[in-house]
Amino acid sequence: MLSIIIGILVIIIVVFCAFLFGRSTNSQSIATIKEKQDLVIKTQVETTVSLLEALYQKSQNGEFSIDEAKQRGADLLRELRYGQNQDGYFWADTTDGVNVVLYGKKEVEGTNRLNSFIGGVYHVQEIIKNGMKEGGGYTDYYFPKKDDSIPLPKRSYSLLFVPFDWVIGTGYYLEDISQ
Repeated sequence: MLSIIIGILVIIIVVFCAFLFGRSTNSQSIATIKEKQDLVIKTQVETTVSLLEALYQKSQNGEFSIDEAKQRGADLLRELRYGQNQDGYFWADTTDGVNVVLYGKKEVEGTNRLNSFIGGVYHVQEIIKNGMKEGGGYTDYYFPKKDDSIPLPKRSYSLLFVPFDWVIGTGYYLEDISQ
């Protein structure tokens, strides 16, 4: 009888340890995926800023005006997509919070989003503040997916493009990496 009880206890301990190990491994996997996704969005924004830099340089060389460079830059941001499903997009706001581009939502463009408040966070203020740091920065906040109204946890990377006074950003939804 004692050997049966010891056997059951050993099985319970093994199952419990396996459960804990599985949870730990899953948490580590999500952390690793998050780090990789952070690198993806940072690289995407840096590449986009380099495209804007090329437009800016053309305006400085006299090929077109700075206003034309900004217009071409905004048009470019509206159309740029990345990712396996091409659902990654970019936005830009001035350092004062005026939206330049937000995935083609023309009704938002030109409006001041500085006091946008979702899920307890003034997310545009945070995105701008972090984007103005040396080398840019990450922001965690809530925002609805395109064509939806329910705010979901999101993480973005933003970076200031000084010549246009634009903070460029992109991000990902945390639920998309935990699936």
